[in-house]
Formats: sequence, structure tokens, C-alpha cells
Amino acid sequence: MSVGETKLLFPGLAGFYASWRDIAYTLLRVIVGIILLVHGWTKVGTFGLAGVSGFMAKSGLEPATAFAVAAMFLETVGAICIIIGLFTRFFAAALAIEMLIGLLAVHLKAGFSASHGGYEYILLLGIVMFAIAIRGGGPYSADRMIGKEL
Repeated sequence: MSVGETKLLFPGLAGFYASWRDIAYTLLRVIVGIILLVHGWTKVGTFGLAGVSGFMAKSGLEPATAFAVAAMFLETVGAICIIIGLFTRFFAAALAIEMLIGLLAVHLKAGFSASHGGYEYILLLGIVMFAIAIRGGGPYSADRMIGKEL
């Protein structure tokens, strides 16, 4: 054990933790991807380009149509890529940036609480996407299968 490492209170759990490490990361990546996909599909199926563009314009994001197309693309195609682990670092970084823009342009003024339209939820998604961008697709990803990633 090197300096700064912690010891497990129950060393017998080390094998369990080691065996679940990659699976837990994959679950995180897939579930957050699904959450983003459902969020994006609502933009596509319920509001459409005109509705999302109108919201972007109302939020001061111009050119509104470009922001709307980017958000809809990232939260659908990008989310699917996050789920399967394809071009993971690129899409996770792009989604983290999108979440930061949403936090600053839309949610910050409402405060922290997501129940009041605040930035709590979008901050969580953005930080998770940032962490995924740093780590990549992981062992159970299309990136790993093709042997390349950004």
C-alpha cells in the first residue's frame, strides 16, 4: 500500500469491489446516457425544433436554431453514443459543455434546487459527463471493441 491510500475496514470486500468496478462504471455511463436520451427525445418528439428554438431565444441563446439543433442532436445521437460507448470522450465533453451552457443561461438564476428550476440536476449531469469524458468508454464500450478513442 502506498502513501495516501486507504485501508478497507473489511478487507474481504476487496475482491467484490474489484470485480464490480468496471461494471459499475458501465452502468453509470449507460444509465446517464438513457436519462439524457429521454430528455433529448422529449425535445424532439414533444417540442420540436420550433419549440426548442423558441425556448433558446427566450433564454438569450442566439442563434437559437443552432443552439436548438445542437441540443437536440447531442441529447439524442450523442446520448445513444454514450450508451453504447462510441466516440465517448467527444460526446461526453460536448454534453458537459452543453450542460454548462444550460446551467449558466437558464438554471443559475433559479438557484440550486431542481424542484424550482435550479441548477442541481444539470450540474450533476454535467459533472458526470465531464468525468466520463476524462475516463472514456471503459472496458464495455464500442470504443474498446474498435480499439480507438479520442
